[in-house]
Amino acid sequence: MSEAHDPLRSLFKEAAAAGQSRARSVPPSYITERGERVRRRRIVALAVGACLVFSGTGAAVASLVPDSTGTTGPATTPSPGPSPRLSPSPTSPGSSPGSSPSSTNFPSSPPRTSLPPTNTPSESPSTSPATPGRSVSLPPP
Repeated sequence: MSEAHDPLRSLFKEAAAAGQSRARSVPPSYITERGERVRRRRIVALAVGACLVFSGTGAAVASLVPDSTGTTGPATTPSPGPSPRLSPSPTSPGSSPGSSPSSTNFPSSPPRTSLPPTNTPSESPSTSPATPGRSVSLPPP
């Protein structure tokens, strides 16, 4: 069978001739608009990628930096047992001759071994006791 008489080939040639007669060039404004859309999409994709990189880097750095708010312990640790009495035992007036309760240098209550609680801004500042107690330092446990 010769190629000149092929019906499929002649149909393709007719379709190509019809397409060429109706074909026209695209207006330059349409090409410019399409280029601008592609450019905007690229910029948005680049911005989203940069945001993801920066947020991922920030999260990684934040997880590697030690948290300074909750990891530090107190300056002095309280002893686990009951604190020892540092004041002398109260004496009755007849227990020791020549000694009277008014002649002792110790206050009537035991001295404080811990700091008073801190004041909140709504509270008024506390005043120091009228009779200062003796300063006592304990060896570390």
